[in-house]
Amino acid sequence: MMSAGQTSFCWLALLLGIHLAPAATKPAPTSNEEGQKLAAELRLMRPTEDLEVKGFLKIRDSSGKRTKVPINYRFISGDRSWQSIYEIEAGDHVPAGKLAVAHTDGGPNRYWHSRANGTSGSAAETVALAGDEAMVPFVNSDFWLADLGLEFLHWPEQRIVHEAKIKMRKSRPCNVLESINPRPNAAGYTRVRSWIDTKTGGVILAEAYGPDNKLMKEFEVGGLTKVSGRWELKDMEMRTAKTDSKTVLEFKYEQNAE
Repeated sequence: MMSAGQTSFCWLALLLGIHLAPAATKPAPTSNEEGQKLAAELRLMRPTEDLEVKGFLKIRDSSGKRTKVPINYRFISGDRSWQSIYEIEAGDHVPAGKLAVAHTDGGPNRYWHSRANGTSGSAAETVALAGDEAMVPFVNSDFWLADLGLEFLHWPEQRIVHEAKIKMRKSRPCNVLESINPRPNAAGYTRVRSWIDTKTGGVILAEAYGPDNKLMKEFEVGGLTKVSGRWELKDMEMRTAKTDSKTVLEFKYEQNAE
């Protein structure tokens, strides 16, 4: 069984996409029952209790410049809806920002995003986004808002790729899920291929492809750390293929790790 922390961070993961996997041939744009069922199960994965943890976004841009941005993550649980909230405090040339992703059982994701105009300014007016509108960066990182909401799982075409050559990742047996965007914009993803741990149901890796069928991004879940007797996610990484930029989202737990 996954802990509450592990389950919540499955929702952080992307496109929630993952690392060093070979490029896949373009899939047939059809769903299958297995894919629809798995995507529906993943959409409902969440912790059973509230959670708050601090951490950092470690950003390396295309020029090699590195920025370390403090972040606070909160999960708010509900019976039929739940929220993931990411907050950035202003500092070191980084403006304050906030993203709230609201998930609803049987409904679409909703995103509320605000960002200050400067490092000392007050937060700008909150903007409501949905669907492909959320394919924009979060505080200049490689993570898009849609990545943090696993927006690809809400696309109508979902299929298990039985012909995938590689079904093992991190020494774990996986199902390979292909999600296809019915209305891709010029800068967004057209499809996402993800590797789902068959035992835990967690997203281990994912790849996001653009309109030219070339790899745009790779996502990878990193290490785990033991906190109060439970295994929790320590970090995860998103890399943008074209620019070779990279962002690591790292969590720091206040409890004494074992």
